[in-house]
Amino acid sequence: MKTDICDGSVSITDSTALEEWNSTIRAFLAHGSQTPVHLGAVLEREPGFAMGHAAKGLFTLMLGRRELIAPAQDALDVALAALRQGQPALREKLWCRALSAWLAGRPSGAIAAMEEALLDNPRDTLSAKVSHAIRFVLGDHHGMRRSIERVLPAHGPDHPLRGFVLGCHAFTLEETGDYRAAEAAGLEGLRHASDDAWGLHAVAHVYDMTHQPDRGISLIEENCGSWLHCNNFRYHVWWHKALLHLDRGELDKVVELYDTEVRHDRTDDYRDFSNASSLLMRLELEGVSVGDRWNELADLAETRANDACVAFADLHYMMALSQQGRQQATQAMLERFHRDAAAPEAETLRIIADPGLTAAEGLAAYGEGRYAAAFRNLAQAQPRMQTVGGSHAQRDVFERITIDAGMRAGYLSETEALIRKRTALRGGVEDAFAAARMQQLSAAMRLAASA
Repeated sequence: MKTDICDGSVSITDSTALEEWNSTIRAFLAHGSQTPVHLGAVLEREPGFAMGHAAKGLFTLMLGRRELIAPAQDALDVALAALRQGQPALREKLWCRALSAWLAGRPSGAIAAMEEALLDNPRDTLSAKVSHAIRFVLGDHHGMRRSIERVLPAHGPDHPLRGFVLGCHAFTLEETGDYRAAEAAGLEGLRHASDDAWGLHAVAHVYDMTHQPDRGISLIEENCGSWLHCNNFRYHVWWHKALLHLDRGELDKVVELYDTEVRHDRTDDYRDFSNASSLLMRLELEGVSVGDRWNELADLAETRANDACVAFADLHYMMALSQQGRQQATQAMLERFHRDAAAPEAETLRIIADPGLTAAEGLAAYGEGRYAAAFRNLAQAQPRMQTVGGSHAQRDVFERITIDAGMRAGYLSETEALIRKRTALRGGVEDAFAAARMQQLSAAMRLAASA
């Protein structure tokens, strides 16, 4: 049996197919736009490669779209038939088990299968990345770190994919608050894998969280080769650059980046959508008039409002609907949240039930100008918002809305506590948003005291 670039056994017999499989692995790790092209070439030459079909299904589910569940199920059916007809390696069986679990509404079962594959072969960078990616969707930042640190010793200088594991480690260090170590790991990873967009973006996270916008902007601009080759992940890197300019108060530059890069392709991919909606929201919180830009997002949100695949996506759809004043669509989406909360059989629906429902009601109230209700709901949801997935930087938009609602509703001491908690998460470093809000709070408290 042949082995791939991860030293993992594969039932591929054709040497060209194996080369394409190795290219698939590297492209996937680098968030490369050619990933599906390489995988298609593998399956064309090796139609009985069960792991290839399972990969197709898993990669499809990562897109978080309801209409893609059926194609993922088709990929599983083909993969299982290939398992029965061939002599698959353990890793191939586990990948099929992972796809089956996720389709059954248990992404945690998919993680368990990947971790079993890593116990068998800790040099399996591909399984490590998939475990990392699914945990990211579930907001399991501590689990991400434990998983990567278990396999890191097996990815020494001799491993051709060491840089990508270091990039994953950098992200987990950043998400668990170890910013200095995250920066070092990410920069070292780039020396091993100059095309590791994930590792580059992990360091950008560090500079965002620690109020170092100049360093973050320079990092992104000086390492274009690390991310311009990407699929739509490159829009997320542009989004990070926009956040750094926002922290510098360069609001016109942020609007320019939104129009020319972040929303260059007006897709309804939930990751692109979340980039756009959260950036518009941040601009509005800084007093910028965004014109009719919400219209396009609200139109897309209406078409995706029943997905219920990723709570993180749903909340961004709700944000767009409520900010654009689509009251009927907002109410319909809230009713869907209530239905999901009443019968949360799948893990994703349990997240929608808690904290998704409370957060969604808070966003709807904020859009209607009911700031007291918005603050109460969003503040109640806040302790569990980690579970909706995404990163601290991505979920920060919900914290900003909560803080703004609290200030507008007169919850001054409670809002101050939230700002201080937010700053503590950033290693005690106060960014421009926090500094401005603390000044506003101080003025409001002085006014209240004098009254």
